Amino acid sequence: MKKYLNPKELPSLPVDGKKEKKEKKTGESDSFFKTVFKIARTIPRGRVTSYGAIADASGLKLTGRMVGWAMNAAGSAKPAVPAHRVVNSKGELSGSSHFATPTLMQELLEQEGVVVKADKVQDFKTVFWDPANPSGKSRKKKK
Repeated sequence: MKKYLNPKELPSLPVDGKKEKKEKKTGESDSFFKTVFKIARTIPRGRVTSYGAIADASGLKLTGRMVGWAMNAAGSAKPAVPAHRVVNSKGELSGSSHFATPTLMQELLEQEGVVVKADKVQDFKTVFWDPANPSGKSRKKKK
C-alpha cells in the first residue's frame, strides 16, 4: 500500500527553492498550503487547472488529494484563492460541495466564460491551464 505524507507533519517546505521562515505566532513553519495557494492565484480568469497539475507544479512531493485538502481550506486565505478554478483531472467540479452553495463553483466559472454542463467543464482541453507551463508553449511529455 502506498503511503502518503501527512500534511500536518510536514517540516518546513521550500517555496520557489527558498526555505520558509518560521511564523512568529505559532512557531511552526509555513505549510504546503502557501505553495498551493500561490500557484492557484496565478490561474488566469476563464481558465481551469487540476489538483494533480498543481501538485506536479509545486515541486513538492504532493498528491492531488493533498492539493484538494488545501483547496478546501482556501476560503479563509488572504489574499483570496480562486479555488473555483481547480477541478479534477476529468474537468469535473469535484470540489463544488465545499462551496457556500452547491452551484457557486459553477456560477463563478460561468461568470468567467467557462462553460459547465452537468458539473463538468466543457471543452476542458481548451480551457485547461498548466501551471508547470504557464506560457502555454508546447513541451514534450515524459514517457
